[in-house]
Amino acid sequence: MTSEPEQQIGVGTQDAFQRLWTPHRMAYIQGENKPSGPGAEDGCPFCTIPAKSDEDGLVIARGEHVYAVLNLYPYNGGHLMSVPYRHVADYTELDRAETLELAEFTKRAMTALRAASGAHGFNIGLNQGAVAGAGIAAHLHQHVVPRWGGDTNFMPVVGQTKVLPQLLADTRKMLADAWPQ
Repeated sequence: MTSEPEQQIGVGTQDAFQRLWTPHRMAYIQGENKPSGPGAEDGCPFCTIPAKSDEDGLVIARGEHVYAVLNLYPYNGGHLMSVPYRHVADYTELDRAETLELAEFTKRAMTALRAASGAHGFNIGLNQGAVAGAGIAAHLHQHVVPRWGGDTNFMPVVGQTKVLPQLLADTRKMLADAWPQ
């Protein structure tokens, strides 16, 4: 006796595609835990992360004015951000010391990513304001995204899904160990 596949009502027409579900991203898409005001008291994750241990906060390195942290929703493995401790939204609000350390952390991030993972190139940038794509527009953060030849395949292009080969805790340790002093 051959059984037919179970018919699911309300899930669309069956096709040949397999689905890789990423329901954990819905919190990001819906804007949960995004700050609405001036700082940690309004739930800004970039203001609360420095109070956590490096492991719990996914902090890679700490400076005097800036810290480096892994992105919880990375575009690529090793995607990190340099974040000023001070809660400011706009690049023009940084003082000279913060600006210099942010630039220095960018150089160190590139050095660590090359040493730890052999990155071939980088996308580096600031998204200023929600209309420019800033997920957390209330607190400035600079993205450093490592890139490799051929790192874009059918998954993000067709499936709008990124496959990451390593857990964030393991990536944090690898980059922290490679971070130049």
